[in-house]
Amino acid sequence: MTDQTLITAQILAFDRTPFDGDPAQSARLHEALVIEGGHIAALGPVSEVRAAYPQARHRDMGAHLITAGFVDAHVHYPQTAMIASWGKRLIDWLNTYTFPEEMRFADPAYAAEIAGRYLDLTLAHGTTTTASYCTIHPASVTAFFEAAQARGLRAVAGKTCMDRNAPDGLRDTAQSAYDDSRALLDRWHGVDRLSYAITPRFSPTSSPEQLGALGHLWAEHPDCLMQTHLSEQTDEIEWVQALYPEARDYLDTYEAHGLLGARGLYGHAIHLTPRERDRLREVGAALIHCPTSNTFIGSGLFDMAARVAEGQRVGLATDTGGGSSFSMLRTMAAAYEIGQLTGTALHPAQLLWLGTAGSAQALHMGDLIGTIAPGMEADLVALDLASTPAIAQRAGRAEDIWEALFPTIMMGDDRAVAQVWVAGRAV
Repeated sequence: MTDQTLITAQILAFDRTPFDGDPAQSARLHEALVIEGGHIAALGPVSEVRAAYPQARHRDMGAHLITAGFVDAHVHYPQTAMIASWGKRLIDWLNTYTFPEEMRFADPAYAAEIAGRYLDLTLAHGTTTTASYCTIHPASVTAFFEAAQARGLRAVAGKTCMDRNAPDGLRDTAQSAYDDSRALLDRWHGVDRLSYAITPRFSPTSSPEQLGALGHLWAEHPDCLMQTHLSEQTDEIEWVQALYPEARDYLDTYEAHGLLGARGLYGHAIHLTPRERDRLREVGAALIHCPTSNTFIGSGLFDMAARVAEGQRVGLATDTGGGSSFSMLRTMAAAYEIGQLTGTALHPAQLLWLGTAGSAQALHMGDLIGTIAPGMEADLVALDLASTPAIAQRAGRAEDIWEALFPTIMMGDDRAVAQVWVAGRAV
């Protein structure tokens, strides 16, 4: 008989997106679930679940709230050691902090050290899936995938490709970007819980020839994701216009080279033109909201309500290390704060959904992770809704689960993470 674990707690499962209809009615609380073979086998009242699985080992999580594990849709694991570096905007940030740190990933041992450190830090914060940029070094991709594989994680990663406007030692070529990415894709894509993402950093650091080569690779492997950056800062957009004078806009630099599609992940996407918004919606691409990064580097305010209202697919991300936290709870809090500044108070259900099901859907993994339902992979997090005195005293006045959860979203950190399960295994 397959090993079975019965978990009792407050188990929050979404029935639908909280951006349609009343957010408070988008999810239901359940009393028990069963994990079997790394998946959710049952969900419902404890009496019914216990009767159906009488041999299951019982784990009582008391009043803790169990949700799907957090899904971080845009990170740079090589920036782990330089997170929270002071005082730069995007282009200076890259030159001052990012590129010197990424040079160190030519050493496979250093890449392995940081990959393990990054995944352990994010697991401690309840994140069970990440989509990461690596560096130009193929060994940096291998290090990340090996670390994720050793922990049983579902993970996405790709070799970052740059053939111009980067230092010596951090540039490849159009051909080597294609060859390296193809070899890594062949080695890792679809192995265990791993997926490859074709990864041009952004148009300023890729020549038209390199973008075209990567567009060709994507056409050959359309089941892969493609991740890049788009319209993060206004001076970046001006730089793109100077480098690609024939392009209609920033998005057109990707579209013209075969890098616009439904499985595309476009990080930041703050300062979009009407044409860009129309095309992204038409193809079903994903915009990845990185709120702590957008404020920390001074990029701007992503208008979540407007993008959702016009039908965009949106995910949520820490953007480590431009983002100033490894925590998806802190990222949800920042999304709420930016929502306030753009005129919409996001409901706790909407914030939690963005960090779980919404990001999973952005990664085209919504049928595997991001929600709690029979058949889904058992990536779970148990939250202590009274993890600090400040949170406990506010949650003690809550009249429903959303009011109880919101203080943890706004003030919680890794102390709120009581337990994490990865493919059904407690870690």
